[in-house]
Amino acid sequence: MIEKYKLLLVEDDEALGYLLTEYLKMNNFMVLWTKNGKDALEILLKNKFDLCILDVMMPDMDGYSLAEQINQNKIAIPFLFLTARSLKIDVLKGFSLGAVDYIRKPIDEEELVVRLNSLLGILKKTKQNVEKVFKIGAYSYAPLNYELKINDEKRQLTERESELLLYLLKNKNNISRHKDILEKLWGKYDYFNQKSLNVFITRLRKYLSKDTTIKIENIHNQGFILTIADE
Repeated sequence: MIEKYKLLLVEDDEALGYLLTEYLKMNNFMVLWTKNGKDALEILLKNKFDLCILDVMMPDMDGYSLAEQINQNKIAIPFLFLTARSLKIDVLKGFSLGAVDYIRKPIDEEELVVRLNSLLGILKKTKQNVEKVFKIGAYSYAPLNYELKINDEKRQLTERESELLLYLLKNKNNISRHKDILEKLWGKYDYFNQKSLNVFITRLRKYLSKDTTIKIENIHNQGFILTIADE
């Protein structure tokens, strides 16, 4: 039996929202469509979805603001942006908020379905077999709960932060190459995803900074290595 993924679509354009909802349903997705960010946040606080599709330009609460609220409320859901805005600064802002993809309008519905299935397949595989609690220097890391802990201090990682940390950890002391990381976790190796990866690496370095034996080293034009001096 083919698994049906559950999506939340946040799109204020009536015609596009209806078209995408019907097309995605025809392609084996379960879709709940809402037309503004405030309603979407209330829905996300009470329900679980596999992925959220956010329009950027919406009244009252735009897609970027909704993404910030998702992060602040520690809602563990991957999200991507739909937008007509194509300036590099807009794309980088989207990725810096934790987006797993950034799709420009006008939308090719067939391409959207392919990208959604690819992203959700990658996310599903990453979630598997992550019940173990790992020791990273003085930290403990529970991938299943996206939780990083040192002493009595806990940090709730986003899903993408947790995926990246787990990937680096499984390749500890070896180069995790840019191309391999991006194709596995982002689904595509390109310039904008490379910039997004750098943002997430900077975050992880900050989160792990209380143990100076832990380093995420940059290997120029190749990738990153997670090393722990005492191990």
